[in-house]
Amino acid sequence: MSSEKRLLYRQRFGYGMGDFACNLIWQVISLYLLYFYTDVMKLNAAAIATMFVVCRVIDGITDVLVGFAIDKTKTKWGKSRPWFLFGAVPFALSAFLAFSVPNISPSGKLVYAYATYIFLSFMYTVVNIPLASILPALTDDMNERTVLATWRKFLAFMGSTIVSATALTLVQLVGHGNEALGFRVVMGIFGIVGCLCFFLTFALVRENNLQEAARQATLKETVKSLAQNTPWKLFALNILFMWTGFFMQSSALVYYYKYYVGSTAMASLVATIMTMVPMAANLTVPFLAKRLGKRNLYSTAAIVQLAGLLIIWLANLNTNIIVVGAFISACGYGIKESIYFSMQADPVDYGEWKTGVQAAGTLSSVNGFLGKVAQAVAGGLSGALLAWGAYDSAAAVQPANALTAIRVMYIYAPVILLICSIITMSFYKLDKQFPQIQKELEERRAARA
Repeated sequence: MSSEKRLLYRQRFGYGMGDFACNLIWQVISLYLLYFYTDVMKLNAAAIATMFVVCRVIDGITDVLVGFAIDKTKTKWGKSRPWFLFGAVPFALSAFLAFSVPNISPSGKLVYAYATYIFLSFMYTVVNIPLASILPALTDDMNERTVLATWRKFLAFMGSTIVSATALTLVQLVGHGNEALGFRVVMGIFGIVGCLCFFLTFALVRENNLQEAARQATLKETVKSLAQNTPWKLFALNILFMWTGFFMQSSALVYYYKYYVGSTAMASLVATIMTMVPMAANLTVPFLAKRLGKRNLYSTAAIVQLAGLLIIWLANLNTNIIVVGAFISACGYGIKESIYFSMQADPVDYGEWKTGVQAAGTLSSVNGFLGKVAQAVAGGLSGALLAWGAYDSAAAVQPANALTAIRVMYIYAPVILLICSIITMSFYKLDKQFPQIQKELEERRAARA
């Protein structure tokens, strides 16, 4: 293998390890945070719903500030890369603290949950936004961006699979039946591993395609540039539909299989399917993207995911058919999410071509913020639905309204939001324009140089 090829694979692996680290923590948040708050920390579901919304408003402000700071960063390592180095240790600490239960009053625990959730969200922003903002600087080749995104999601799914397959077992094993102790130790382990992975990402990636503008744009100019970026606006709207459905379904998974289907073993099985199958499906993305285009591949994958959810819906309590539906849904989800992360880099180039403003950090931060808005909406709606349904964490059998609320979270709302996502992306036309945009950008940069 040539030295050039070795550097290429080293960069792909390093880039993917960053999202492996993120997903060791993110998957625990997605699957178990609501459960941790209601059943381990014993917080009120309505209070949690309010907390999710309040914390996301705060988080949204910090997201934009971090993104703008990335755009202003100038170091010998580049713009985005140093954030992996300096954010790794605090990120690990925040994960450990967020899943710790202090021995204080119920009201004190709620205050503690607010503080640690805000800290965890902020540190996730610090290490995750650079993963998106660095992609345009790694390469200007559209196909290589898809390959990098595929490596990123393959390793991300691997991290998610490790969590889905082992987290609850580890919690019981190290906690000896004490879930509070189990979650604290397990998150400490995941945090340390994630920290080391970010050090590896910093060491292996290089910002080879970093293009400096003639002058630094102001925040006002950057925001104005985003407002003129039509492909990004469609992409941003889709973020709300895509991630709200994902977070609602993920947070409902344990509840749905434990209380509606009546099998905690099914919860573990489906969680594993939803991480292992996407990891394999993700490998087809570079091949399919070349033939279908990014937008068409995204929409096709979303339709496959939708079909899987409808099968789960129709299966009701038939676990064999549920497994089939989960497998189909996971295939669509894996391809869809992988091409989504590849698509993120393209509106950055469109914005530079359209307005002359390079805003990879700010654009990525706003995307991240919208993802967290989706998480807040999903968490708020989920908490409100559980409160409406009179969900009782101490009850072995839930009331009918609680079961209805759980079905809305796991099936009905995600189905509706997937349909909205497909409709939105039908208006996204950047794939056809992109080769000409890249050609003109190269000419402008050469002239400026």
